Amino acid sequence: MSNPTLRLFGDMREAIASPEACRVLFDRSTSDNVDVRLSTASIIQSVRNGGDAALRSLAESFDSVTLNSLEVPRERVYAAIDAISPDLRKAMQRSTANITLIHEASLPAARELEPEPGIVVGRRADPLDCIGIYAPGGRASYPSSVLMGAIPARCAGVREIILCSPPAKDGMPSAPVLAAAAISGVDRVFSLGGAGAIAAMALGTETVPRVQKIVGPGNAYVAEAKLQLAGSVSFDSPAGPSELLVIADDSASCTVIAREMLAQAEHDPRAVVACLCATRAFAERLRAEIELQLPLQARGGTMSEALDTHGAILWYDSIDEAILFANRFAAEHLMIATSRADSVCRAIRNTGTIFIGACSSVAFGDYMTGANHVLPTGSLARSYSGLSTSDFIRWTTYQRVSVAAAASMAMDVSVFATAENLPAHAAAARRRLG
Repeated sequence: MSNPTLRLFGDMREAIASPEACRVLFDRSTSDNVDVRLSTASIIQSVRNGGDAALRSLAESFDSVTLNSLEVPRERVYAAIDAISPDLRKAMQRSTANITLIHEASLPAARELEPEPGIVVGRRADPLDCIGIYAPGGRASYPSSVLMGAIPARCAGVREIILCSPPAKDGMPSAPVLAAAAISGVDRVFSLGGAGAIAAMALGTETVPRVQKIVGPGNAYVAEAKLQLAGSVSFDSPAGPSELLVIADDSASCTVIAREMLAQAEHDPRAVVACLCATRAFAERLRAEIELQLPLQARGGTMSEALDTHGAILWYDSIDEAILFANRFAAEHLMIATSRADSVCRAIRNTGTIFIGACSSVAFGDYMTGANHVLPTGSLARSYSGLSTSDFIRWTTYQRVSVAAAASMAMDVSVFATAENLPAHAAAARRRLG
């Protein structure tokens, strides 16, 4: 195995000044493949026209299975709890408890305000009726993402939660995914994968209900399907390969930082991993440590490819410079391994989630802290947040106006409406004068 080439190894300002550096680091879009777009559009159209029959055909083409039933029997879902190891079951249950606690505490609250006497404006959070979760299969099978999608939805009060996950050779999703569905309270599970599953949930078929929102990670076809169906259903933030940016100073451990970078690099050959170091000497030691650890990794090939294409070790002149970089980069995961990590954390505005201190491993957030790991990637943390209970509600606003308040507002509203050439609006307001 060749050693990784961490391409932007150098002074941070020089790297940012380089057009190639900017392209590799900041252009992390995943929707530029024409073949993916055309293939996805064809799959969506086939599901739109053919419904369940098209989904069975897609399963034969892409998963090499014949599905007698698209839906997994409920007893098979719950039997998966006993099919997984006791240790995994225990870990899932602990994770479920923590996710539930965190997300119940962040439920949005209804409010009523009275801007003037007799005018009451209220806003209440109403849960969605039905949402869909996508759980990948194959190389990227993530039962943890089932928990991260289903539990906040359940906390928000969603009435029906469905799950789609690709079938294995036996026609069923993986046992860990099914167990996670049972533990987290998913109502119905379907053996469906890829863009076809997204289309089925977005459009509805004879068997698969049409949902109001779809969440969960997936490959390039899943991501593209979400983009193409955005006019039919709501989605979580667009998702791409995993990302980690570390801000470190000389108080940090090179061994720990290297371990964190390699852990994120094992997700995907296109994963983005970078570290901003306080000194060139620390950067040199970190690179040497990564090269030392890499040959010992089970998924070293994937890690090496990620480091070759989207790996970076840079050094900064001041912590303010590193903060500016981090806010521009807007990484999915940001680890702060500095002596004043809390003050740096307060200055960060654009990131999916922050890990304060080198002891706060990203892996803990992926599985066990209770924070959600469904996070924006590709610099979209500049405008998107991580998944939460707020993603599974819609706000209903209501207004109540007393007779006296109506009379008080009538003439001002009439003036507004007349200025906008809406005479019927003006007349409707003036009639409240009595």
